[in-house]
Amino acid sequence: MTIINSEDFISSIAESLQYISYYHPIDFVEAMHGAYKREKNQAAKDAIGQILINSKMCAIGKRPICQDTGIVNAFVKVGQDCRFDTKQTIQEMVDEGARRAYSTPENPLRKSVVTPPYGNRKNTRDNAPAVVYTEIVPGDTIEIHIAAKGGGSENKSKFVTLTPNDNIVEWVKKTVPAMGAGWCPPGIVGIGIGGTVEKSMLLAKESLMAPVDMPEIIERGPKNDTEALRLEIYNAINELGIGAQGLGGLTTVLDVKIMEYPTHAASLPVSMIPNCAATRHIHFTLDGSGPAEFTPPSLDQWPDISLEAGDDVKRVSLDGISKEEIANWKSGETLLLNGKILTGRDAAHKRIQEYLEAGKELPGGVDFNGRFIYYVGPVDPVGDEAVGPAGPTTSTRMDKYSSMMLKDAGLFGMIGKSERGDATIEIIRENGSVYLMAVGGAAYLVSKAIKKSRVVAFEDLGMEAIYEFEVEDMPVTVAVDSRGEAVHKTGPAFWQQEIKKMKA
Repeated sequence: MTIINSEDFISSIAESLQYISYYHPIDFVEAMHGAYKREKNQAAKDAIGQILINSKMCAIGKRPICQDTGIVNAFVKVGQDCRFDTKQTIQEMVDEGARRAYSTPENPLRKSVVTPPYGNRKNTRDNAPAVVYTEIVPGDTIEIHIAAKGGGSENKSKFVTLTPNDNIVEWVKKTVPAMGAGWCPPGIVGIGIGGTVEKSMLLAKESLMAPVDMPEIIERGPKNDTEALRLEIYNAINELGIGAQGLGGLTTVLDVKIMEYPTHAASLPVSMIPNCAATRHIHFTLDGSGPAEFTPPSLDQWPDISLEAGDDVKRVSLDGISKEEIANWKSGETLLLNGKILTGRDAAHKRIQEYLEAGKELPGGVDFNGRFIYYVGPVDPVGDEAVGPAGPTTSTRMDKYSSMMLKDAGLFGMIGKSERGDATIEIIRENGSVYLMAVGGAAYLVSKAIKKSRVVAFEDLGMEAIYEFEVEDMPVTVAVDSRGEAVHKTGPAFWQQEIKKMKA
């Protein structure tokens, strides 16, 4: 009988979560670099380049890859010949590991978990509880797969109950475009087939823990039906032309994972869960001899990439900017932002709405008139940082507030990630405003452009408070210009046709 020391288990959980906050899996880095070298759309290539530069910066600086440091997912497989030296449950021990990891002074991680999940959602302030799946298996060791799953990709999860003779590939081809770009492609798609409704979702989630091996399958050919289906789905998704960050391009997914389970003769449950460009997971085993050891990868395993500002890049000042100047910006254009911007996410927008509806002035003298808002919930700073990693959150969640912010609050522009809905694009056009896109998955890189930061309102909301950032050469793409042209529509449409021509 193997005795597992509870402190070894807890400290291993904590250390693993710190480790994956700043080290991408090397197989993921290699796959992303392969996509970078293949990409023909310069905008998508630059986005992938930013993700790779950010990844190496985080590995060097030991700071989070993404500001959304995720909700903890743990798959714990306990050998039948193991027992713990404590009366604590596995859930309690994983939660304690999460608390330690997310409160580490040298690298504090963003705390994003709220309870209850509806109504008065209060941040738990320690990122616990985790989501834990426990299984009893043969053996005398404990195997742990742990991941930190960001909300942007988690929110794009899909499920369907197909009939037994339906085509899974066709469902995927129809469903992926509807997911938008909020999951920060290119990433990995996990698919669970069979079992029951909840089993298929669990299979899809667990499949994302597997190593990237699609390049190997492409080179040698599939060995079985599952690999053949993975390859077919991989090709089908990439032929959609969605591309990095939804800008259009050759690579939307780096790999497709599939796990399956027997199912009822009348059923074909299928689930699909994407992993974003901040893919974070690790596997380790405890055998009673002490805590797990996590060996840092060599920095030589990251590619050296430098992005140079081209002649067509505009450097703009947002302080005192006019709508006449904004009207000159064109969809797809790259800008370097300078000046002061305000921030706000879901909770802040809801509270702004309550203030405006009550006819009350916003606290702290907050005035959105003629300003730009950045959809972000940053990580706390350390050392001499103005702010911790501060990449964009998914903008579509703020669509329902866009009319209020542009018409009533006088906002000139918005900055976030992914596409905007048709109604919001029309509101942007009507108001002569713009929507700018920063690269999701490049949070540490983006934060280096933020020179000053202060909380100006709603401090009780934690990372969802309203900040004022002073930025210097913050890189963004004009995603929706003042005429209503949207790069997330034109880019994928163009590259889908280009890919068809390449195949022909």
